[in-house]
Formats: sequence, structure tokens, C-alpha cells
Amino acid sequence: MKQRYFIYFSYDGTAYHGWQIQPNATSVQAEMQRAMSLLLRHPIELVGAGRTDTGVHARTMVAHFDDEQLIDTIQLAYKLNRVLPFDITVARIEPVDADMHARFSATKRTYHYYIHLDRDPFCRAYSYALHQAPDFHLMNEAAQLLLSHKDFGAFCKSHSDAKTTFCDVYEANWIKLSDTKWYFRISANRFLRNMVRAIVGTLLDVGWHKISISQFVEILHSKSRQQAGESVPGHALFLEDVQYKL
Repeated sequence: MKQRYFIYFSYDGTAYHGWQIQPNATSVQAEMQRAMSLLLRHPIELVGAGRTDTGVHARTMVAHFDDEQLIDTIQLAYKLNRVLPFDITVARIEPVDADMHARFSATKRTYHYYIHLDRDPFCRAYSYALHQAPDFHLMNEAAQLLLSHKDFGAFCKSHSDAKTTFCDVYEANWIKLSDTKWYFRISANRFLRNMVRAIVGTLLDVGWHKISISQFVEILHSKSRQQAGESVPGHALFLEDVQYKL
């Protein structure tokens, strides 16, 4: 009888074309499956909580896999961290009920997007450099409108295979770290492809007074990706947390 396991891990996405396996490109999923199959001595297929785009990072990512043998989860986590690339780290592995699913059982996902306004060599790889300070108060006013909205088609990547563009956003706000460093925190039950980066880009248009709050509302209701702002770069985006009712 197979036992299902959840594996919790983090990664620096700089060197990867996202989480999901794809032809002729390096992915986090491929590296993880290669290492696990090597250690467990048979093919392992991981199902992730979601997919991150090229260059996007994860402080907490979750995937599940099934195995017929009883696994010493502490030892497996230790061995994985010896054979995986240094930009992927396993935190823990836990047995879960057979009906638990890394993607479909997740109740909340949280992303952070980092920006900085100063010239900082230690930020450039993981934060988006802005050359003009936006109006954060105005951006937070616009961000609160996301909580009462349901259809996020305006922030969905064109030609996406998503069956629905409906999401429940629980939290969306800009948080100040210092006079020159901020991050955008957003939590929802699910996210569409490119959704966070498109929202941040559109909020920055609000913050730079390129569009008004009322125009932001019009974009929300338009359901058209062409109406929203440009997507910001992926290197400053982190999947911060994935939560379950275990």
C-alpha cells in the first residue's frame, strides 16, 4: 500500500526556468525528481503546490509523492540536502493522508514582491530597483480593492490554460522595511500565471500616477490583460508560504 508524503523545500530560482519540468530547460522539479529517484532507487514523480515562473524563488514550496516503502523522512531529507544543488534546500518530509494533495488541498498561498529605491549591490539579485519613488499610500488604497474582487482575468497571462480566472484574495498590501525598501504581500486561495507580477506592475502605474484609482477599477472589471500594466521582473518575487488544513 502506498504512503503519501509532503516535502517542504525552498529554492533560489535564478538558475531555473521555473518549477515545472519542460523540454530543453533546467527546472526545480527535474532536479528534485532526479535526486529523489537516485536515493530511493526508483522513479519518483513530484506534484507541486503550483508553478513558479522563470527566475522566481520560493521560501516555502510544497510537493507530494507516493511510495510503497516506509521512508525514514529525516534521513531522506538529510541525504537530499547532500546531493541537491546548493540553491535547493529540503526543510522536512512528512507522511500525510492519501487524500492530501499538494496543489488542490492548499488553502492559502502567499507571495512577496521586493522593491528598493537606493543603489544597493546586495539587493539587485532579489529585489526590483525603482528609479522613482511611487506613492505607496495610493498603491495600498488600490490594493485593498483586490480583496472584494473575484475575477482576475486582467492579470492572467495571455493564452493561459486556467479553467477559471476566479480567485479569493485575502490580503494585499505594501509593507515598509526601511526608507528605501518595501515589499508587496499578497495572499489568496490560488493564483493565475503571471498574476502577482501583473498586479504589482499595475499598482506601480497607480503609484506613479500613470493611472487613477478609478482607472484601476476599470482594469479590474475589464478582464483584459492588455488593459493592465506591464509585468515586473520575476527575480524579485518569492513564494513565501503555502498553507493546508492538515
